[in-house]
Amino acid sequence: MQGFILHTQRVKDEDLIVYVLSQRAVIKAYRFYGLRHSSILSGYKIDFELEENPSFLPRLKDTLHLGFKWIMSRDKMFIWQEFIQLFYKHLKDIEALDSFYFGLLDESSRRFEKQNPFRVIVDAYVNLLEFEGRLHKDFYCFACDEVINEDEVALIRGFLPAHKAHALSFSFAKNKLKDFFTHKNCSAFDDEEIKELYMLIKEGF
Repeated sequence: MQGFILHTQRVKDEDLIVYVLSQRAVIKAYRFYGLRHSSILSGYKIDFELEENPSFLPRLKDTLHLGFKWIMSRDKMFIWQEFIQLFYKHLKDIEALDSFYFGLLDESSRRFEKQNPFRVIVDAYVNLLEFEGRLHKDFYCFACDEVINEDEVALIRGFLPAHKAHALSFSFAKNKLKDFFTHKNCSAFDDEEIKELYMLIKEGF
């Protein structure tokens, strides 16, 4: 079985409670500490087995780290772990999941190798919003519920659109946002705009 480590929580001694996103679930498992065990960190992709325990959490065993080619890049790893932490907060109370979430992380981890990581995350997030039915392509202002007819649109957390007068937030060209929301590709945005979109994502899914 394969999965992404969303979160680790230290318990007694060096043992861990580990939250792993598999293809169909967020698995909460126990991992005993041992010198022969490989280290596992938030964001790692692993191959693993589960040993069921009727009186406690299943035990995570036979873990194998499936390393990324870019894993030695500290900057990319830091950004990746921030992204993973947002995933954990978004999914931690859900057990059964669609395979979409695993696939999104898998694709994003591959794109991290050759692409700007901030752009990868922005594209991934807009895909997540559409999958969950939360992508507002109609450009109705969240504050007044009126159509935004201006050429500039402000965005707030969750990429909710707003009139510039109703939100203290960075604004974007409406035609760029339409293209972005349609094609799930942020290439039309410059680096400053990507930074602003990423900061919105960091506010939470």
